[in-house]
Amino acid sequence: MKIQYLPHKKIDLEKWDNCVQKSVNGNLYAFSWYLDIVSEGWDALVCNDYETIMPLTHSKKMGISYLAQPFFSQQLGVFSTKVTTPEVVNKFVAAIPKSFKYIEINLNKYNLLTPVPAGSRKNHNFELDLIFTHKQLTRKYTENARRNIAKAWGNGLTIVSNGCTVNDFVNLIKNNVGIKMVSIPREKYNNIRKIISYALHSRLGEISAVYNQKNELVAAAFFIFSHKKVIYLFAASTEEGKEKRAMFLLIDEFIKKYSEKNLILDFEGSNIEGPARFYKGFGTINCEYLTIKQNRLPFPLKLFKK
Repeated sequence: MKIQYLPHKKIDLEKWDNCVQKSVNGNLYAFSWYLDIVSEGWDALVCNDYETIMPLTHSKKMGISYLAQPFFSQQLGVFSTKVTTPEVVNKFVAAIPKSFKYIEINLNKYNLLTPVPAGSRKNHNFELDLIFTHKQLTRKYTENARRNIAKAWGNGLTIVSNGCTVNDFVNLIKNNVGIKMVSIPREKYNNIRKIISYALHSRLGEISAVYNQKNELVAAAFFIFSHKKVIYLFAASTEEGKEKRAMFLLIDEFIKKYSEKNLILDFEGSNIEGPARFYKGFGTINCEYLTIKQNRLPFPLKLFKK
């Protein structure tokens, strides 16, 4: 197979998005509009007239080009309209240009590598199949999750779909780094705003908001739909929201709304014990994906980046 490297300006975005849409393993993060927001000027590897593709999300530091996983894009890697074999994935990884001196990127859960490269690590992602009735789904909740949902209902909370503005939601994240978020560089908040605005305008997403009895916003989450999957992409709670277990209520109501539909609810992680316990409380299953690392830095820089 002939794999071609394309700088950004030579990528046929229409063919690219068509491949992502029709890919056996396509996902939201690989669409050109999304990549343009999270990794401006991204490049690509392409095979057989966009039958199989791989985005190269690059940056530069001290004059050195490298590949890194962009914020808000959990899984990228190789996408194809045909089933990707370990051999194909290996060939794409090997085809990454040598000009990228350091690589640390996430593949997607369908990208298997044999053997697994040294320095790679497995990551946890929790998913829930919503095809079942809400009653069937709640049977798989942990006792702790059920108890917290009941507590939330007793606190007089109200849930409103698309009940807050994009700016109010982004400010909620800024001021209250919630159970879903890790520390975010301040310049990345504009990307959050762009993603949500595009998705709402394109009818690809929705914000679920929780208010207290004083009509104050105490929790919110943004969900985005693609490839028969809905991703719990951004979320945050105030201290009051955490105390009143607002996010447990929000998630349960979202599950109820979309139960008995051909959808997978993707919680997007996590390797961190606290969030992972929260996601597992809703009866999710763990779907692993791989982070690959390659250090091509010249000596002595190679010693400082393990």
